[in-house]
Amino acid sequence: MKVVIVESPAKAKTINKYLGSGFQVLASYGHVRDLPPKDGSVLPDEDFSMSWAVDAKSQKRINEIARAVKSSDGLILATDPDREGEAISWHVLEILHDKKAIKDKPVQRVVFNAITKKAITDAMAEPRDIDTPLVDAYRARRALDYLVGFTLSPVLWRKLPGARSAGRVQSVALRFVCDREREIEKFVPQEYWSLVATLISSGGDEFTARVVGHNDDKFARLDIKTGDQAAHLKSLLESATFAVESVESKPQNRNPQPPFTTSTLQQEASRKLGFSATRTMQTAQKLYEGVALNGETVGLITYMRTDGVQMAPEAINATRSAIASDFGPDYLPEKPRYYSTKAKNAQEAHEAIRPTGLDRTPKQVAGFLDADQAKLYELIWKRTVASQMQSARIERTTAEIAARSGSDIVRLRATGSVIRFDGFLKLYQEGRDDDGDDESKRLPPLAAGETATRKAIESTQHFTEPPPRYTEATFIKKMEELGIGRPSTYTSTLSVLRDREYIRLDKRRLIPEDKGRLVTAFLESFFERYVEYDFTAGLEEKLDRISAGDLAWRDVLREFWMQFSAVVHDIKDLRVSEVLDALNDLLAEHIFPPREDGSDPRACTACDTGRLSLKLGKFGAFIGCSNYPECRFTRQLADINGNGQDANEGPTLLGVDPESGMDVTLRTGRFGPYVQLGEEAKPKRASLPKGWEPASMDLPKALSLLNLPREVGDHPETGKPILAGIGRYGPFLQHDGKYANLETVEDVFTVGLNRAVTVIAEKQAKGGRGRATPAALKELGEHPEHGGAITVRDGRYGPYVNHGKINATLPKGTDPTSVTVEQAVEWIAEKAAKSGTKPKATRKAKTTKKTAAKTTKAKTAKKKADA
Repeated sequence: MKVVIVESPAKAKTINKYLGSGFQVLASYGHVRDLPPKDGSVLPDEDFSMSWAVDAKSQKRINEIARAVKSSDGLILATDPDREGEAISWHVLEILHDKKAIKDKPVQRVVFNAITKKAITDAMAEPRDIDTPLVDAYRARRALDYLVGFTLSPVLWRKLPGARSAGRVQSVALRFVCDREREIEKFVPQEYWSLVATLISSGGDEFTARVVGHNDDKFARLDIKTGDQAAHLKSLLESATFAVESVESKPQNRNPQPPFTTSTLQQEASRKLGFSATRTMQTAQKLYEGVALNGETVGLITYMRTDGVQMAPEAINATRSAIASDFGPDYLPEKPRYYSTKAKNAQEAHEAIRPTGLDRTPKQVAGFLDADQAKLYELIWKRTVASQMQSARIERTTAEIAARSGSDIVRLRATGSVIRFDGFLKLYQEGRDDDGDDESKRLPPLAAGETATRKAIESTQHFTEPPPRYTEATFIKKMEELGIGRPSTYTSTLSVLRDREYIRLDKRRLIPEDKGRLVTAFLESFFERYVEYDFTAGLEEKLDRISAGDLAWRDVLREFWMQFSAVVHDIKDLRVSEVLDALNDLLAEHIFPPREDGSDPRACTACDTGRLSLKLGKFGAFIGCSNYPECRFTRQLADINGNGQDANEGPTLLGVDPESGMDVTLRTGRFGPYVQLGEEAKPKRASLPKGWEPASMDLPKALSLLNLPREVGDHPETGKPILAGIGRYGPFLQHDGKYANLETVEDVFTVGLNRAVTVIAEKQAKGGRGRATPAALKELGEHPEHGGAITVRDGRYGPYVNHGKINATLPKGTDPTSVTVEQAVEWIAEKAAKSGTKPKATRKAKTTKKTAAKTTKAKTAKKKADA
């Protein structure tokens, strides 16, 4: 029997069915070892030797694999067909050699792009050795990431308190989010006007035309700059006669997009489905690993981490057959379409993401999939089929119109397009990141020389807008354009930036936090080379050349480390004051914005003689006065209106509470603005909710906060009060010790009894605090020590095991359906130890313990009596 190693237990189960009794398929559960997160894991002075460590969970699985291999006839490494998959196979093989489990047994490496019986059988027939250059590229990448992170992060901690970490890819990605924000802050809106005439053709059809010139002057979009200029042109148009001077129609072909790569799938799922990159990849992973169709587990799509856009010949033929049968011969091109990949690394340019069988239409499989899987599969299926369909034929028409008023000629242009043949658009049209011109606008039949009648003239004032913030889709597109990272890293890069609180996602837009902007400004000032786009992209190209066998990986590391370590050494003696001076200059537009009265934005408003500057405190950066300690003015970085707290002037008095007679004041603390009642030893306080500005606070608003929680009324069934308040998780309703979420802060002060009862009832129907309790995927039985049911559930952030109030996330790559009670108990114990929560024994378990204790006590007494 031969042992086959894959990453996932779900894959192992499916592949074992395909291969039969002559094979034992085991899962490594992803990576089996990694560089320990401590100093000395990579040693540049020892030719970049790397110390790998196997964690406790992986050790158990590796031991199982080693035992199986020792009694086997050979080893087949069948991990994923990318660099990470190659690395996992290499790690497994290295560990097995160390354990002397291989000896003279044959070792083979096989790769497959889809989990179907044919794909697995074909792969087994074409084994190869481990791709050493691909493993070298992985080792170089891990060493670079380690050296940058573990060298740069301590510098940040010393020079910039509050900073979390820096990374080779994450810092560059953060920079272009911050750069976009800086563009927005520096942007100066420019006024311009547009004039649009609504005209009626000689045939009686209505159409619109835009002013594009006056006499000999041609106007670009922004050239009509003032209202006076627009008014003059409008007056000419209102007295003018209109005639069509020329009409030109040009046929255009619009070609379909290639099948999905990892990057384009993430972008399109974000645009069309509203999926985050993480959600997209988790769903794609499930479609790849397989779903149960009529009792058989089948992988529905090919491997989802790929740079390639080409499809296998048999897949192209199947797609063309589907087009001919479903859409007819008019939609089938004479020849197949072949797409070329932009990926520089041929090793990673696998086949595009496509369905494993075009005969499995979205409608046919929808009943076997959950909502996310069905949506993503339909997107992939349609994109794949559309990529082989006929081009759309579009006719674009432009009409030039002259409006004559005396000796003046105002020139207008009308445009429109007509789809003469929809082609691939019948099935699929790619989403857009930003709104553009309406290309579907049609023009009526027009001929040169015909006249048109004026219906209306509209003059509209506009202001140019700054470039938009990145969405996840445009972020990923930018990463790919710049050559930063790889498709498989985009999701983790976003996650790291959000986990570090360097960026936040607001209305699907990425916004840099102050902490992230400080880190970026620091790196741009003192490590500029290492956050340059070209440098990072160039390093990626070198890694690609390593994987192609053109460069030695240690040579690349030597070159990088020699320069990088020198820069780090040079700034060791850098004073914090020098850091702050650099950040003051680089972030001036953000932290010292222009004031409405035109005064110096860095002048202290409290003492008039001091200069405002960045300061570093225990809890991070803030703005303070240079005359400290005489002047104690401070404000948060985000308080761009300058409404800081001056300790010399004291809090702002909002009024007097009519019930208690105590003063109500507005204050600023280290956690932001708040209101306070009185000056007692422990006065009542309330923080301002998100979105409430200190400048807008008055006595009624302050009292409404201080009087929370608000009693809404008594529940008609229980007679117990319903309270509305604001907690650490946002606005809520409370009734009989249970909570339900409210949508907005304003609801806390306005919600009535009927609505409150409805919200509470909906929450009780769902379970949890306003969100449905996930159904159990698997019941594992009673906890052997504490009693109580242990279940496996699929939550918002992935699968987890539950026991009472303890939820423990499953390790990455773990198949929820294969979890054992022993594993669950171990994970629950680890989570309980970390959180300080003690698993509560059930009444049954307590009784059992008491009985056991009594039995032990009786046995001890009997032994003493016998003695």
